[in-house]
Amino acid sequence: MTGVPFVDFKARVAALRGELDEAVARVLDSGWFILGPEGEAFERELAQATGAADAVGVASGTEAIQLALDAVGVGPGDEVVTSPLSAAFTGLAILARGARPVFADLDPATLNVSPDAVARAVTRRTKALLPVHLYGHPADLEPLLEIARDHGVTLVEDACQAHGARYKGRVVGALSGIGALSFYPTKNLGALGDGGAILVNDPARAARIRRLRNGGQTDRYHHAEPGLNSRLDEMQAAILRVGLRHLEAANERRRALASTYLRELADVPGLGLPREQAYARANYHLFVVRHGRRDALMAALKERGVGTLIHYPVPLHLQGAFASSSSGGRPGAFPVAEKAAGEILSLPLYPEMTDAQVLTVAAAVRDAAARLR
Repeated sequence: MTGVPFVDFKARVAALRGELDEAVARVLDSGWFILGPEGEAFERELAQATGAADAVGVASGTEAIQLALDAVGVGPGDEVVTSPLSAAFTGLAILARGARPVFADLDPATLNVSPDAVARAVTRRTKALLPVHLYGHPADLEPLLEIARDHGVTLVEDACQAHGARYKGRVVGALSGIGALSFYPTKNLGALGDGGAILVNDPARAARIRRLRNGGQTDRYHHAEPGLNSRLDEMQAAILRVGLRHLEAANERRRALASTYLRELADVPGLGLPREQAYARANYHLFVVRHGRRDALMAALKERGVGTLIHYPVPLHLQGAFASSSSGGRPGAFPVAEKAAGEILSLPLYPEMTDAQVLTVAAAVRDAAARLR
């Protein structure tokens, strides 16, 4: 059986090589590598594509979350309610502000945070809500925004996996007024290095984030407040401008591949499939299935040449970095998240996959799952 890798960066570069070469050459010829015209153009184009008033490019998705939290006033002693099933960097960005992550359990149908659980997690120390649009499936924002309004706190969207995904017809990321994107290479809009951006609808906040990403400078060598060195470089901005032009088509290809998976795997015993909600149009950053014998299924697929990964095997509240969280180190605190973490498995899905490859993976899953019954 021909192998199928989990991701194929060579194929991605090959598909855009001419445009990427032109973008890189443009930056090299300009002699301008930090905070220049490519970054400014990318910010304008990204804001237009997402429906945000503004976009501010930074060095990583983690720092995008951190700076967004700073911009809404999160600081030492505050609490931020978020998901226990996410990349650790969601929680690490909260810790970087001196704040404490407070986790809320998940909706078992979507694996995004449950609004009811979020409402129970809010305390007088809560400063912000930080829902994650996990795997590119939008969280249910309206009830979460209502909770935020009722408690006088801000909702910051972690849209790091959700480039171009839509909630009730609108692109996520700044529907709450502020949100964060990551451009890590595996993302739907990925750099050939690292990067991130904050989408923001408030001009004053956008101006402050621009200061904060550049050491808090108001002008050269004058630092009005503490900031970060978190600047999206010109090379990555130029590369991202190429990717942004192709993002919608790439997302549609992901959706087509996901539809094939859903059709081919619909009747596999013991296999749970992702389900889109009526309010959402996912970008299928990841195609995540569930199985009660996940590790055995993963091993069987490896034997068949199919690359898989687990996003994410250990919930954040059970990791040492978050021992100081409200439920740190307490197994059983979030049963939906903990059960999911033991069952989830990400199958290959990227725009450069061929129809034959997705059918190969589906056949391997069917065969492996049948042998695990």
